[in-house]
Amino acid sequence: MEILSFKISGKMAHFRKYYANNTAFSFSIPPRTTLMGIVAAAMGWPKDSYYEDLASENIQFGIRVLSPLKKSFHRLNLLSIKSTGDMAKKWSSDFRGEGGRIQTPFEIVSGWNIGKDEVCYQVFLKSNGNGNGNSVFDDVKAHLLNKDPVYNITLGTANFSARISEIQLFKESEIQEQTSNDFIFLHSAVPTDYVEELRFDKDDYDSYNFVEEDMLPGDFIGNKNREVRKMNKLLFSTTAHPLRVKLLGSFFVLADGADEMNIRFIDE
Repeated sequence: MEILSFKISGKMAHFRKYYANNTAFSFSIPPRTTLMGIVAAAMGWPKDSYYEDLASENIQFGIRVLSPLKKSFHRLNLLSIKSTGDMAKKWSSDFRGEGGRIQTPFEIVSGWNIGKDEVCYQVFLKSNGNGNGNSVFDDVKAHLLNKDPVYNITLGTANFSARISEIQLFKESEIQEQTSNDFIFLHSAVPTDYVEELRFDKDDYDSYNFVEEDMLPGDFIGNKNREVRKMNKLLFSTTAHPLRVKLLGSFFVLADGADEMNIRFIDE
């Protein structure tokens, strides 16, 4: 077994919630479907072509918050387009601002200091162990370790450019799958159903820890219509502090030099 890890960071992010195409709200962390798109962009795969290859039956994803996050609302000064006009014959057109502007609310994920800090996550991938999953994982592993992304990477919408860094492959000798009846520090997001108990103790942290629970899209139907077929209910920290939890089921201990981190994949 191998686990591929990389960090993705940028100035700001917006992971639009699934309620509607025009919703202003954003998830705090990238949903699994967004992680699929990030990997597909790095691989250069065509749009909507990767839903089955990167489905949870083949590839498992994990996500860790590496920088303290906050969400804030801003106003987008959008054009009001009610009529296209005939731009070939006259200058006047709503596309040139004749129809005025619309102030639209927009939720942005940023660091605590929006002027200095960045949004940073660590992503984990592993194969589910079947033939197709192993083949897809080997392709992704070889491409990312070669550090040759094809398309530009973003944190949600196209204008929030991001970069991939610190690509790392954890070998079998650096991975332990464990179970524990005691509380552990878990560094990644975890499916809520696998959390038996969550504990808050101020002595565990240098500062406050903020924890969110959210329902995020997990998989698409393979019909290229972006129809969600699976949701993931996740618990995660937004301060980069680990969760103090008692888990149902196993977790993975990754040896990173002298340090260790405990993670759980978001696919149930």
